[in-house]
Amino acid sequence: MTATLFTRIINGDIPSHKVYEDDRTYAFMDIHPIQPGQVLVVPKNPVPYIWDLPEDDYRALMRTVQRVGRKMREVFPEHTHVGIQVEGLEVPHTHVKVFAFSTPQQYHAHPAATEPDHTVLAALAAKLSL
Repeated sequence: MTATLFTRIINGDIPSHKVYEDDRTYAFMDIHPIQPGQVLVVPKNPVPYIWDLPEDDYRALMRTVQRVGRKMREVFPEHTHVGIQVEGLEVPHTHVKVFAFSTPQQYHAHPAATEPDHTVLAALAAKLSL
């Protein structure tokens, strides 16, 4: 199977601001978030569609998503919700976006098209680390 962008991040070929890692999942700061502080959680198994993940990988992915979401509620108490969006679109590797928001407009916003501020991302990753 061809390495995806996320596989290259997991392998350390592309730098990332890691929040969490275990034997089946990897969580890191999204450089083009819908909302500030958004974390991407990916299975280490590069399956394009979440429904095609083996059951153990799916459970591990959702367990990590839950842990990140709980931590996010602590770090962003000013927001009323923490939501997720599941994708595999631009990168053919299942990924779950986890982010804090307060309004439907914030949930449905589009990613910022600006260059990432890696100093800010590193600080957020430190706060969100599990």
